[in-house]
Amino acid sequence: MSPNSRHTAGAELSRVFEHIDANKDQFVSRLLDYLRHPSISAHNIGMSEVAELLVTMLSRLGLEARTIPTSGYPMVLASWNRAPGAPTVLLYGHYDVQPPDPLEAWISPPFEPTIRDGRIYARGAGDNKGQHFAQILALESHFAVHGRLPCNVLLLLEGEEEIGSPNIAEFVRAHRDLLRADLVITADGPLHESNRPIITYGVRGIVSFELRARAANRDVHSGNFGGVVPNPIWTLVHLLATMKNADGEITIDGFRDDVVAPTERERAATARLPQIAEDVKRALNLATLDNPVDRPPADSLMFYPTLTINGFHGGYAGPGPKTIVPHEAFVKCDARLVERQNPDDILDKIEAHVKKHAPDVEFLRVESTPPSKTPLDAPFSQTVQSAVHAAHGVEPLIYSSLGATLPDYVFTKILGTPSFVVPYANADEANHAPNENIRIDCFLKGVRTGAAVLDALGKSVESSGPIHSDGENGSWLEP
Repeated sequence: MSPNSRHTAGAELSRVFEHIDANKDQFVSRLLDYLRHPSISAHNIGMSEVAELLVTMLSRLGLEARTIPTSGYPMVLASWNRAPGAPTVLLYGHYDVQPPDPLEAWISPPFEPTIRDGRIYARGAGDNKGQHFAQILALESHFAVHGRLPCNVLLLLEGEEEIGSPNIAEFVRAHRDLLRADLVITADGPLHESNRPIITYGVRGIVSFELRARAANRDVHSGNFGGVVPNPIWTLVHLLATMKNADGEITIDGFRDDVVAPTERERAATARLPQIAEDVKRALNLATLDNPVDRPPADSLMFYPTLTINGFHGGYAGPGPKTIVPHEAFVKCDARLVERQNPDDILDKIEAHVKKHAPDVEFLRVESTPPSKTPLDAPFSQTVQSAVHAAHGVEPLIYSSLGATLPDYVFTKILGTPSFVVPYANADEANHAPNENIRIDCFLKGVRTGAAVLDALGKSVESSGPIHSDGENGSWLEP
């Protein structure tokens, strides 16, 4: 670590930490109020209301804030650009939340935030309102203590992340000039199970698709027609068996052609992570992990693509027997992609495989998001690491990639900007599930972390330019 990137809580940051601690009850109360406002993008509930609420909130803070329309729900964009010579950080989050169903599984109503055992329970508590609200409070705390921010800030809050971010790429391309920044920080996802902070440098991409098989024009008697009428469930079973074998190898031609091996720096960072195989088995009551069983779970989640059957539907599923040959069946699948894999190319290869092995099966493309990766030695990497250390008092764990997917590619591939995911929520936040929650101590550490990052960036002498090929991770800018 270079001397200029070392960072501890100096006098200026200590005063901000003191302000956060003195106002923690008020901060929690305000988060509860924010969480009372539903913003369910899948159902178009409360979306415009929450977008306008955020604009009002950010404008009162002293930022220039507005909504910008898209083909779907509006983006909320706010900025403060009064720190000449200091870097500009773009803080990304999303104000939409998942539907709360099933409602009967909630202990307390999803939009009536409730505190139990040091946790706030509400839809959006962890994903993502609690986390981007912590970012907003970090900005507010610097304003309250110093009357200004240490660096320049852009805040981009999306309204469609929970429905696949269908319009963010078009928005970023159209508004490149408004989104010029030296780095991007996303506060989303969970801390490590040990409550230790993490920094993630990338995310896997995703493609999802359906396979539909049809035979007769109706279900038929399995005695009168079995062995004569084709069974579409067997058609799909045989097709799926050609796509992935029992050893866990994806056997679609060309599927792994563009996958690159992790760099030595990435391997070294991964080797320092806690081993989780036994923890995963114990938590999920598993006798063994998925094949190949000798591969460390962290490697599987960061460096390898997947092919997953999400659901298999067809035939009779009621009580007792029903001896039929079903006339149709379908499966829903997804594939998680690693850096350099192109979603359109992967979908083309899957479709070609289906046509080769089961030409009568219908292939339907559903959605796709490219992977994203920032090099571990990217500009501002050490600055962000030292700031997280200052906020938590321990070194963060470094992940080359998340196993899950965020629209991070719009920053690394379209804007060419280094991007870091710095989660604030507890590992058991239950996001997307009933009883979603965020621990109050995690929320407040999130405010501290956001404040520390701003402080560190204001003191940093690092600079950033567009990310180009480093010879290992490929081209980062969109052609």
